[in-house]
Amino acid sequence: MASEVRHGAYATELSRIEDKLLDGGRVERDEAELLHERADLPLLGRLADHARWRLHPRPLVSYIVDRNLNPTNVCVTDCGFCAFYRRPGEAGAYVLSREEIDAKIAELDAQGGRQLLMQGGHHPQLKSAWWCDLFAHIRRRWPHINCHALSAPELDHLSKLDKRPVEHVIRDLAAAGLGSVPGAGAEILVERVRKIIAPKKTSTDRWLDVHRKVHEQGLRSSATMMFGHVETGPERVEHLLRLRELQDQTGGFTAFACWLMQPDGVPEQDLYPERGTPVEYLRVQALSRIVLDNIANIQTSYVTQGLDMAQITLRYGCNDFGGTMLEENVVSAAGCFHLAPIQRIERAIERAGFLPRRRNSWYGIVDERHDEERDGPRGPSGPADCRPRAGMPETPR
Repeated sequence: MASEVRHGAYATELSRIEDKLLDGGRVERDEAELLHERADLPLLGRLADHARWRLHPRPLVSYIVDRNLNPTNVCVTDCGFCAFYRRPGEAGAYVLSREEIDAKIAELDAQGGRQLLMQGGHHPQLKSAWWCDLFAHIRRRWPHINCHALSAPELDHLSKLDKRPVEHVIRDLAAAGLGSVPGAGAEILVERVRKIIAPKKTSTDRWLDVHRKVHEQGLRSSATMMFGHVETGPERVEHLLRLRELQDQTGGFTAFACWLMQPDGVPEQDLYPERGTPVEYLRVQALSRIVLDNIANIQTSYVTQGLDMAQITLRYGCNDFGGTMLEENVVSAAGCFHLAPIQRIERAIERAGFLPRRRNSWYGIVDERHDEERDGPRGPSGPADCRPRAGMPETPR
């Protein structure tokens, strides 16, 4: 691929796209597909790194002290890629008690936590009133901890259980204490794919519409992509472009995160290929930063890819390390477990050449060290110098 980029049939077109992006242009569908299929890793990394420094000219990498709390694993959606859920009445099915939830939040509070990521299964009996009561309780006891909770499919599920419009559900949840919405449940936003891997889950258009209504209610949300299963390259690009289009309209997405499908031990494991390679992950991670020029923050996925790969992604478009996730149950159920304490996260960021800074759910820096670099150094050369010069390596180190 490296030879083709310089001398192959697509070299001229790839050079044109590179110049366009380095000059601040926006990549279009056919250009994004060509980058996905024909660009080598150094070119993708260079373009993603340029985009990252353009949006974030200071050498900061943010993260949030949070906890992943799953109040229930009971689910009726039966996604074949999920090893976490249990059917109602099945062995291992649970709904946490209020005392268990409080104990977990107290542990987060003791660590200086800022966010509680709450997702679970599509429980057939837990309606929006149950969640409103929980959010109100948390806001009374821990007003400084944001409830980042209930993905678009879960909100759609609550709308069906309540038999009322989803915007009314969102309004009541926000009034009770819901502060922001995670981007889970997107998988790949293409119906061909969703009908194979999650036929009972919210459709592409509905996922996007729920997030539109979240933004219209004044809340912010994140966006995600799980790839490396049955999707094609053009379908990955389609997913990114659907997100970019909605962001153009609402501006409500705070961040994007993507990760490779974790196939080990899931109910339909035979349906999926072997776990994707690190190179595949880096390519898609870089492409997401290139395409999503209107979403400010790109998270790395150290939980699925590990700390070493997360360090590398900081030169492939990522500016955020995500959450400390003091507890994680979903991807770990598929044999993937890379949680790390706060100190290890900070050391990993520092070894990659950046300054670690704590943030809140809306990507504001809430770190006592932040004043130190307000007038401090910017990126190593600034985004204008991302074209390789004579004697410089083309691959970011």
